[in-house]
Amino acid sequence: MAMVLPNHASATGGGKPTRPGAVAPAAKRGLVAQILDTRASGILLVIALLLLWEATARFGWVQSQNWPPFSAVMVALYRNILSGELLAVIGQTLWVTLRGYLLGCGLGIVIGFAIAMWRMARLTLEPTIDIMRTIPTTAVIPPLIFVFGLGDPLKIFAVAFAVVFPMALSTASGAGAIDPIYTQVARTFGLPRSYVLRRVYFPAALPFIMAGLRTSLGLALIVTVVSEMIAGNSGIGFYLFQTQYAMRVTDMYAAIILLTIVAYLINRLFLTWEGRVIHWARTREAT
Repeated sequence: MAMVLPNHASATGGGKPTRPGAVAPAAKRGLVAQILDTRASGILLVIALLLLWEATARFGWVQSQNWPPFSAVMVALYRNILSGELLAVIGQTLWVTLRGYLLGCGLGIVIGFAIAMWRMARLTLEPTIDIMRTIPTTAVIPPLIFVFGLGDPLKIFAVAFAVVFPMALSTASGAGAIDPIYTQVARTFGLPRSYVLRRVYFPAALPFIMAGLRTSLGLALIVTVVSEMIAGNSGIGFYLFQTQYAMRVTDMYAAIILLTIVAYLINRLFLTWEGRVIHWARTREAT
């Protein structure tokens, strides 16, 4: 008996046979979709924007002396880092940011727990917080010049003023969301308030505190740079102000690039630390 071999085209659903090594359109679309679903898509977008920057300046698409090529900015960045000029000013900015950030966040956490745990504190502090947190920090800087002068104390106070209220509200939201049954059990057993704060309120509020710390971190750096521009005599904000007026355009953009890189690295480091501190909360959300 003769065996009938199936037609290759009909066996594959009809149409032209697929050549060896050829990639189906669906597979190509799948590869693109996989790239877009990863962090590589963000990196590719940044590279594309930087190439566009280089092209607009290099080929004269943007006719301006204040728009140098990206390659020239990177040369200036490399030169100023080697000379130590940029490292000095970014170090001054980060030192001010750290002190104001720790002061404001620490005070905000204390206020937040006080609001959540004591009714009198809530009734006393909430109206003041609602009023003060609506005031832009930049509006507070000029009057502060008369009090602190043009130095680090002014910038530290401005940073603390900017972050204290978000931290207080984040902490109060987390501590206030505790199931009342836990606090009732603590009262029943006569546990001291300090123990309840450490074992009940703090673990419950910790994810909210970490969210507030991350938000306040970026805010603190922004306020520091703005303060240095308005009333500073040091730091990268003051450096940007100087290079702008001196028409050192490439140096100005190089400082902005460095500030962007440093801010991104700080955020990534904070996310890594946050993942280790509250890994239990993320595991519970995943389950």
